[in-house]
Amino acid sequence: MSEVTKNTLLFVTVGALILLTGFTQSWNAAILILNMGLISAIMSIGVNLQWGFAGLFNVGVMGFVALGGLAVVLVSTPPTPGAWSEGGYGVILALLLGAATVVATVMVAQKMPKGRARTLAIVGILIVGFFVYRAIFDPNVAAIEAIDPAVAGNIGGLNLPVLLAWPAGGLLAAGAAWLIGKTALGLRSDYLAIATLGIAEIIIAVMKNEDWLARGVKNVYGIPRPSPVVGYEVELQQDPSFLARADWLGLDPVIASTLSVKLGYSLLFLIVLLVLLWMAQMALKSPWGRMMRAIRDNEVAAEAMGKDVTRRHLQIFVLGSAICGIAGAMMTTLDGQLTPGTYNPLRFTFLVWVMVIVGGSGNNFGAVLGAFLIWFLWVQVEPMGLWLMNLITSGMPDGSALKAHLIESAAHMRLFTMGLVLLIVLRFSPRGLIPEK
Repeated sequence: MSEVTKNTLLFVTVGALILLTGFTQSWNAAILILNMGLISAIMSIGVNLQWGFAGLFNVGVMGFVALGGLAVVLVSTPPTPGAWSEGGYGVILALLLGAATVVATVMVAQKMPKGRARTLAIVGILIVGFFVYRAIFDPNVAAIEAIDPAVAGNIGGLNLPVLLAWPAGGLLAAGAAWLIGKTALGLRSDYLAIATLGIAEIIIAVMKNEDWLARGVKNVYGIPRPSPVVGYEVELQQDPSFLARADWLGLDPVIASTLSVKLGYSLLFLIVLLVLLWMAQMALKSPWGRMMRAIRDNEVAAEAMGKDVTRRHLQIFVLGSAICGIAGAMMTTLDGQLTPGTYNPLRFTFLVWVMVIVGGSGNNFGAVLGAFLIWFLWVQVEPMGLWLMNLITSGMPDGSALKAHLIESAAHMRLFTMGLVLLIVLRFSPRGLIPEK
């Protein structure tokens, strides 16, 4: 069997599993799996750029995804009335003063000779800058959070079309990645992993606790949809032409409107995925892509050939993080809400890594395949496990401790299946289902 035929069969198999979900469960569930698979595929491409192209072990994917979600709130939601006049400008001033303090500290550290005078100057700048920053920041934040806290209490957004928030999410994640990369990319791979994981947790902690930014754990609801491609169910159900089409298809208007909205998201997500996949493939085949793989395989030799390894690492770290930010913005748009409490490393970092490893590190199509397969299993194995346990225990008497234990253990089928799939792939196809060429 040729390689192209094998890869095509793998994609067809995953597609058939999603279609089977539609026929056996519901098309709403199948399209939801498809949409989250598309978003997960975009995340996997971002991680594959960093790890598969350059060997960067980034375990902070969750943080960049969360920043993408934050960008949707800051760009597409309407501004909170009175927030800017009450404290918005003061918060911006405080943040600028905080940045100026950091810049002044760095300049003093670079310009002054080592010694007690430099140490005292640095400590003095940091202490004075901190107290000035807090003196301006705290009262302005309190003023913003006091504005109708039940439904607002945050600064709001720019009220721009939500589709503009997707590239904005990429830019916000890229900016954070640049700041992180300037300090962390000089670390060895294992220390880089620890640093990025810690920084991702810091990002989530800030989003949870800074209510003025995006309401913290009170969450932001009612994020607008990317109209006119994606409409609203209630409006569709009141449209005579849509009702006529639903009747022609033999569908209930409520179900038809839900499917229409989800398919609208599918179309947009597919377009973004195809564009990013094409760009990633072009980059992989370019001289830049060959240089990145040379750096990945032997940094010392690449540096001896005159390549700026640190600069290239920073470049691809920013690019991969930007793609994760775009995926995070898309996911928040699909959900219609930003809930910082739902971001956790298992779902938004380690599961993405499993997708890349199982699909094939270094191969963009492998990353996409792994994303769809692993997400399908992540959603479906728990109900499948419950069905299997009920079948196994059907002959056991009611009240049996063993029966109760086996049925309760079905809740752990997700983690068990992820570990099992990862072990099987690493044992029989260590380079993934679609290996790097």
